[in-house]
Formats: sequence, structure tokens, C-alpha cells
Amino acid sequence: MDGKSIGLNIVLPSEQKPNPYITPDLCFQFHYFAIRKMHFLMRAIALVAFPGGFGTLDELFETLTLIQTQKVRQVPVILFGRHYWDKIINFDVLVEEGVISYCDRELIDYAETAEQAWEIILASYTTNGDTHTNHRNRA
Repeated sequence: MDGKSIGLNIVLPSEQKPNPYITPDLCFQFHYFAIRKMHFLMRAIALVAFPGGFGTLDELFETLTLIQTQKVRQVPVILFGRHYWDKIINFDVLVEEGVISYCDRELIDYAETAEQAWEIILASYTTNGDTHTNHRNRA
């Protein structure tokens, strides 16, 4: 492929290495998570979260919070692999406890394949670039 790939990498003691598919001139190194997340959200048209640990959860929940509070534009948030996410996050309990509203659950979609994720992203945008809130794979 001749396409370019941008990488927003975080400098960590042992875990994180730049993706080998990143275009070398477009590999940016960050020392602070907050600045890296800000740059992601400024440029992202969607967030697709794969099973992960604290860093993944941090990025997911910060994105959801910023969308919920209308501090950033709404983008599709897609959790890849519903079985994993249903085990670690119980959104129904958050609604039952009154700490999120039922409509907040609609900020999240699930996908099992790259094709499903892409369909959700495409369906999320109208011709004028605004996001929809009606998706098939909702929480």
C-alpha cells in the first residue's frame, strides 16, 4: 500500500514501541498521556477500542466523558469484541446506580469484525459530517 500512516506513540519504559506501519515522518512521540489523548481526539473520526488494560480504559472513559459533557464533538465509540467488554464493564449497573443516564449507553457500539466497525463508522456520518446516534450494535 502507498498510503501514509500516522502514529501517536507514548514513551514508556518497556511496553510501547512504534507500529512498524507508521510512516517514519509521521511518527510522533509523546511523554504525557493527556497530551497524546488530546491530539488523538482533535484528529479522530472514531474511537475503536480493543481489549486492553488501564491505558485502554483511560482513553475509553476520557473519550466517553468528553463526548457526554460535550467538550469534544461526538465521534463513534466502538468496542471491539463484545464478550470481553461485557465482562469488564457493566454499563447497565452504571445506569441502575444513576451515575450515567440510559442515553449515555447510546454513545457506544460493538463490533466483532473490522468490516462491522467500518460500517458503523460510515453509518455514523451524514453528508454534512455530523454524527448520527442510531446504530445497529448499541450497548
